[in-house]
Amino acid sequence: MEGIVFSTLGAILGLVIAIVLIVKNFHSTYSLVIGALIGGLIGGGGLEETVKAMIAGSAGMMSSILRIMTSGILAGCLVKTGSAEKIADTIVNKLGEKNVVISIAISTMIICAVGVFIDISVITTAPIALAVAKRTNMSKSSALLAMIGGGKAGNIISPNPNTIATSEAFNLNLNSLMAVNIIPAIVALIVTILLAKSMNKRFKDRVTDIDIEVMDNASINLPSFASSIAGPIVVVLLLALRPLFDIVVDPLIALPLGGIVCLIACGEIKNISECSAYGFSKVIGVCALLIGTGTLSGIISNSNLQTDMVNLIENLNLAPFILAPISGVLMAAATASTTAGATIASNTFAKTLIESNVNSLNAGAMVHAGATVLDSLPHGSFFHATGGSAKMSIKNRLKLIPYEAIVGLSSTIVSIIIYLI
Repeated sequence: MEGIVFSTLGAILGLVIAIVLIVKNFHSTYSLVIGALIGGLIGGGGLEETVKAMIAGSAGMMSSILRIMTSGILAGCLVKTGSAEKIADTIVNKLGEKNVVISIAISTMIICAVGVFIDISVITTAPIALAVAKRTNMSKSSALLAMIGGGKAGNIISPNPNTIATSEAFNLNLNSLMAVNIIPAIVALIVTILLAKSMNKRFKDRVTDIDIEVMDNASINLPSFASSIAGPIVVVLLLALRPLFDIVVDPLIALPLGGIVCLIACGEIKNISECSAYGFSKVIGVCALLIGTGTLSGIISNSNLQTDMVNLIENLNLAPFILAPISGVLMAAATASTTAGATIASNTFAKTLIESNVNSLNAGAMVHAGATVLDSLPHGSFFHATGGSAKMSIKNRLKLIPYEAIVGLSSTIVSIIIYLI
């Protein structure tokens, strides 16, 4: 959008207002819209110019929103057929109770990496993880960190909303963005396992019978592991056609096709409507959040904030690339959301980073990894959804935030090192 340029003060105040409203439990999407509107007006724009910037910002999110909407089909099929649960159950059984922390972390990582949203990945793994944790006298905090850390590791190499939004902003191939963060993801997984094992010795909140959910009869009839993994394998193969053979299969096509293959392999194709509806119910909130994010991004991206941030970095004698991870960390902390944080940071600073000769693929990877550092603060839904999955009090859930931040920071640091190499 050309024309009005909002002040840095207006952009920052708009973001602060949105944060305050979110913290006060006002609806996240409306909070972002209100913050954008007030920020634009304070930033020197009239009502008409502010609304135009907000609409343009939301319009820029539409391709991401469409891909995220279709990704819900894959997630819905994996969850409703029991495939996600089967993947987790198989990994736990194969690795054994002696390696309980490793199995819980890897299970959540894989489920998230194949296209299930991180909060759903944790919720799906939680009943299995808590049951095994009780048998092995494992700390509840340790088990939950293993799930969250594993989810964070899987999230930066997944075809999930945050990855899609980041790839769109930097005009990157989704498969390439997923691949470049494989090493950071492995490091995050290792750090998760080490932290969870250490916590298990110090935290005394053991899992009790009250924490264990009784499985329904459907859990007895889970599909085979081969059937469960068929859909995700198809998605990976379809997305790999572009770098291997220059055949482009858009995620908008690949992700729902993976869901359909999952249903066929599990003999559940008759339930496609139910699975799609379930998947849609899980992504509609993210899509609405991105619309609100787009309005705020429209104000921020048309403000002096980018220039002032670059000037600050230059005055501090920092390299231009440092803007990528810092923006991811700060925006995710502000919104308490990996998706919203990565989206705002990417849409705001992608052009600036590329013009500063920072490789777009590495820039996107650093923003994406940075968005996993402080994305689980209490003013976001992830904090409460994950705590609820383990029946954990808010006080105890708060104690995990520093450990989660270390996991996200480890992948961010490795992402930076890869760029520097």
